[in-house]
Amino acid sequence: MDRFGKILLRAGTPLVVLAAVCAFAAAPAAPDGEAYRASVEKWRAAYQADLTSGNGWLTVSGLFWLHDGTNTFGSNPLDDIVLPAPVPAEAGTFEFHNGSTIVHMKPGVDATMRGKQVSTAAMHPDSDDRLVMGSLTLYVHASGERYAIRMKDKNSKLRKDFTGLKWFPVDPAYRVLGRWVPYAKPKTEMIANVMGDTGPEQFYGYVEFMLKGQKLRLEPEQDGSEFEFVFRDLTSGHETYGAARFLDTTLGKDGSVVMDFNEAYNPPCAYNPYTTCPLPTPGNRLAVRIEAGEKSYHH
Repeated sequence: MDRFGKILLRAGTPLVVLAAVCAFAAAPAAPDGEAYRASVEKWRAAYQADLTSGNGWLTVSGLFWLHDGTNTFGSNPLDDIVLPAPVPAEAGTFEFHNGSTIVHMKPGVDATMRGKQVSTAAMHPDSDDRLVMGSLTLYVHASGERYAIRMKDKNSKLRKDFTGLKWFPVDPAYRVLGRWVPYAKPKTEMIANVMGDTGPEQFYGYVEFMLKGQKLRLEPEQDGSEFEFVFRDLTSGHETYGAARFLDTTLGKDGSVVMDFNEAYNPPCAYNPYTTCPLPTPGNRLAVRIEAGEKSYHH
């Protein structure tokens, strides 16, 4: 499962249960007026710069599912994994068995891993085991119980044809303060992604907050004090991307959590068909309109 800027893998370390948490308010102390709007616009500009960078999600230009045994790759149309020229017609093979992948390069084919020439190497899923061939980068990606070779290309058509992002106007009313409510014990749910694959995710609690007079809650996926919310609301599929949007934030030492929906953003799947983004849990599908953050991307 993907998230913007990193692969959506969690360490699974529970947070210490807080003895006391602060009461949540309708609005936290926040920069006012133009200063606040400028800070959000700066964040949005940085988000777009990351997305369109030479290592951003727009460079993902292929997703090739592995089958058990030998998977040939190269620019030959008869290869199992067909790569663009100038990759050699027969560049090598991926040997895949029971979740284990080993790449074997053909003699004389120029390929590196971690900056060193490679002929044979194990490739662990969603790791730094990345095979570089010219402008292409290949690595193993796990989607539920399936495995694929993901290709990134700095010269991808998606990156070249990028049309720019659309946002709701910045509205300070969508920056609210919530409180962290830990569960007595973590719970595990099977999370589906847009490809139809599922995988387990642990949840350690939820954040409760008030938004325009309504009490709401969202469960985050978390890495220590870093929270990521995958949510859907009544704008989804209309003004905003239909599958979900993401929101990142941090747990405060006092149990407070700033929820700034002006910084809600689309998952990579909104721009790129070769990504495998998670869908929200039933509890993260809000029966309200959140007219803040990123709108649908128009190709």
